[in-house]
Amino acid sequence: MYEDNAETPDEELKRADHLVYVSLKYTRTCDIMKNAIKRMIAAFELSMSEYLEYLRKGKELSHVSGTSKERSVQIKNLLGNQFKKYFILYNLLKKIDKADYTATEEFRKNVTLKTKTSKVIEVKVDNLYNYLELTKEFVLFMKSKMKAR
Repeated sequence: MYEDNAETPDEELKRADHLVYVSLKYTRTCDIMKNAIKRMIAAFELSMSEYLEYLRKGKELSHVSGTSKERSVQIKNLLGNQFKKYFILYNLLKKIDKADYTATEEFRKNVTLKTKTSKVIEVKVDNLYNYLELTKEFVLFMKSKMKAR
């Protein structure tokens, strides 16, 4: 998770939203893009942790795994195909965050973050908007799962 003591996934989403729609608009740097991606990952992880804790407190789950990878697998096992598209995005964001990157056209309209992995991943501003919207959708999905039980 991001080291900023955020307590809820909504707070992380609010920060990511500001980074994407305000800060990135004026700065056009890959550092802002990386920070937004970190916030989205944190929102995913906090949301998964909240859901698992909710199940544990409701005696539907015996324990919550310690690492974020184990928690994501635990969620995947609990929710199955409902979680698939979010799981793909979560793994992509983690991969982008961990990879070395180069910035192209920084400070310009078409700023692009290119990862240096086995497969080159290009993250443009429009991609970031889509990632953020899917992350918001995931947080709402997890909240709806808690309300349904």
